Amino acid sequence: MITSTGNQQVKNLVQLKKKAKVRKEQNVFLAEGLKMFQEAPEDRIRQVYVSESFEREHGEALLNHRYEVLADFVFSYVSDTKTPQGVLCLVEQASWELKDLVEQPDPCLLVLENIQDPGNLGTMFRSAEGAGFSGVIMDGSTADIYNPKTIRSTMGSIYRVPFVTAKDLPAAVLELKELGVRVYAAHLKGTCCYDEPDYKKASAFLIGNEGNGLTDQLAELADEYVKIPMEGRLESLNAAVAASLFMYETNRQRRK
Repeated sequence: MITSTGNQQVKNLVQLKKKAKVRKEQNVFLAEGLKMFQEAPEDRIRQVYVSESFEREHGEALLNHRYEVLADFVFSYVSDTKTPQGVLCLVEQASWELKDLVEQPDPCLLVLENIQDPGNLGTMFRSAEGAGFSGVIMDGSTADIYNPKTIRSTMGSIYRVPFVTAKDLPAAVLELKELGVRVYAAHLKGTCCYDEPDYKKASAFLIGNEGNGLTDQLAELADEYVKIPMEGRLESLNAAVAASLFMYETNRQRRK
């Protein structure tokens, strides 16, 4: 059992928790909590850590896994939550290319520009899985998908929703259009409501920054601007809520 916060493995866990650069260098991310551990793909789990209390109370959940035990106070030290469940694992990062996201017939994609809140990003992944979306494309200024807060917010969808971080998001959108994907921008200048277009064919939805929306450069690439009607004095919805509306409208149309 590791009983010191000065242990090299503990120091590394703290670095992985805090720094995207370290996660990238080691090609892993931290997945904390029993659900995230149980749903992690077996072939991508690099290492498992548990608190001494977790091992004592839930050791049966660790069958077939080698694991390292941390003293409770050490586990709390490396945890990113206020009330740790007592289990976390290092999971190998996955890798996809744009072509992987469009290989199925009539793909439906979420395209994110400069989304800053890790909770919003994680929620979008969760909704993408629930709505049956083919994948997510992000730009480099969007929050780190491997941030522990983002990982928790995905509720396991991080393992199952393919995604690409595009070095040049406009170029990626143009590539989608060349492949026959119709591109819709969630935009205040939309001329039709989000439930009016036909999303049964290959579709992609552009969702912009929480405060500023889409940049003009990206929005101008859309085939159509689409709006969400607002009552009262609101101008717009939370970015994750707006994205979810588009995704579930697509799901509704394709279920008919």
